[in-house]
Amino acid sequence: MKKYIIILLLTCQGIFAQVQFVAQVSKNSLGINERLRIDFVMNDDGDNFSAPAFEGFKIIGGPNQSTSYLWVNGRKSFEKTYSFYLSPTKKGTFIIKPGSIEINGQVYKTNPIKITVGNAVAEERDPYNPYYQQQQQQQQPQAYAGKSGVQLVAEISNPNPYLNEPITVVYKIYVSNRSAVGGWQVTDTPKYNNFWSQNIDVKQLQIQQGKFKGEDYRYAVLRKTVLYPQKSGKLEIEPLTLDVEVEVPSNEVDFFGRPIMTTSNKKISAGAKVINVKPLPEAGKPEGFTGAVGIFDFKVTPSKTKLKNGESLDLNVIVSGKGNLKLFTLPKPIVPSTLEMYDPVHKENVTTPLSGMAGSISDLYTIIPQYKGNYPIQPLTFSYFDLATKTYKTITSKEINIEVLDGPTAANNNAVASNDSNKTKVASNATFGFIKLKTVLSNIKNTDFLGSGLFYGLLFFPFLLIPVIMVIRKKKEAIDGDFVGNRIKLSNKLAKKYLSEAKNQIANKEPFYIALEKAMHNFLKAKLHIETSEMSKDKISEILLSRNASPEDVSSFIALTENCELARYAPSTSVTIQQDYNKAVEIISILEKQIS
Repeated sequence: MKKYIIILLLTCQGIFAQVQFVAQVSKNSLGINERLRIDFVMNDDGDNFSAPAFEGFKIIGGPNQSTSYLWVNGRKSFEKTYSFYLSPTKKGTFIIKPGSIEINGQVYKTNPIKITVGNAVAEERDPYNPYYQQQQQQQQPQAYAGKSGVQLVAEISNPNPYLNEPITVVYKIYVSNRSAVGGWQVTDTPKYNNFWSQNIDVKQLQIQQGKFKGEDYRYAVLRKTVLYPQKSGKLEIEPLTLDVEVEVPSNEVDFFGRPIMTTSNKKISAGAKVINVKPLPEAGKPEGFTGAVGIFDFKVTPSKTKLKNGESLDLNVIVSGKGNLKLFTLPKPIVPSTLEMYDPVHKENVTTPLSGMAGSISDLYTIIPQYKGNYPIQPLTFSYFDLATKTYKTITSKEINIEVLDGPTAANNNAVASNDSNKTKVASNATFGFIKLKTVLSNIKNTDFLGSGLFYGLLFFPFLLIPVIMVIRKKKEAIDGDFVGNRIKLSNKLAKKYLSEAKNQIANKEPFYIALEKAMHNFLKAKLHIETSEMSKDKISEILLSRNASPEDVSSFIALTENCELARYAPSTSVTIQQDYNKAVEIISILEKQIS
């Protein structure tokens, strides 16, 4: 008797044992140059394991499968693990979607996991990296074995510039003489927030010899960037990050005693840099200063100073030199009101070498005189901050006199520009414009609202609405009382809804077939006026054939319904799912025409 009780207890224990399938990660937050390990662990043997897509990561190792059995006090413990090693491809927050496994005919899924990828860390020391322990073991007998010998450095020309003073960032890759680089790919590019930036193309890499931390290295310049800070204070330059294919010596040697090279990928980062930007001094800042910083020359030149009535002249305002030429505005000329000046044409002839912007910018104004006479154009002033002397400098142009030889004479030949450039001469016909020249009379006796047509219209309007409201109410009661019609409308609406949902779930097999099956059932409920409990294959075929449906179309509809039930548990491709959707749309459309 005791023997049978023990057997019964062991059987019940096996029946009620809970299946567990979970996903575990080595860390939930890591740098762009670190590695992540994820384990899919189950306590019962299963088949058809399906890993997620790992969006935002690439697989650098795995899947590695391990299985363990353990007997404790006569009880068996089982554990099976699928392991992957991942490398992030970009920064951000990502969700690792569930993996799935089939155990004893039932599908189990893991929990989704949130992973945050941030800036690169100084040095990777991740014990979950599949190559970490191997490298640690190799480094003990041989000092250089397993070390990548590749560094990325960002060299800043001036970490304490003035506002709008140019600085350069030169990115260099250093490679140890014991290593080699097969190629690289940029994974994270700086955005240079609060800087005006200009990249300088490096057309051909030049390998040079140098030292890095006292050791001989080869290096090459990868990128050069010119920056103009647009904000004072501490500004951060985001790091440049590369995914580099590196060849490093292993602990093994060949026949001739030379170390055997191994190839692996490593993310290297130049690291974030902080620039302390000094504001321009307030002492001595000229009025009208527009932010020019550098060394400049300023000229205002007219195309001619003597012209006839109807002719035009060009006034060119030019600033040339070296500095932030694209980041400030030129002064605007002030001309007499009798000269008509048009909006300028802005031109830039600026190059940006490693030392900063150089060249010239100009505004070309077209001016047309209206009357005969002499008209002076006031001098223009241009101010800039000189980086060499750390002081403000101002350049003033000469006064320009325009002589118009012929044409009508203005009321005031000596008219000059006023201090307000927007001020114009007031026409005499507008002097008394505020006085009305025509008189319009209106009746001072107004009709009272009480007793008017509008009064009686508003009074009786609610009574006129009563019959309309009664008709609408009766119609609504009739619609609400039609239970059969409402049920048909609801089923028809649900059929369209689930068919649309199936289209949206084409990429997901199980939700797609569930929605497609519901769409077909609701179509039958709407067209055949039957309930779900009455739906059998024979009943559906009999009613459809009695409604003049084609036997071939009825057979196709029944076959598609059966396929929806089986396809949820059978493997299928995206092509098969798309074909089932197209077939469902086609057969529903055909049956709707035949039985309507």
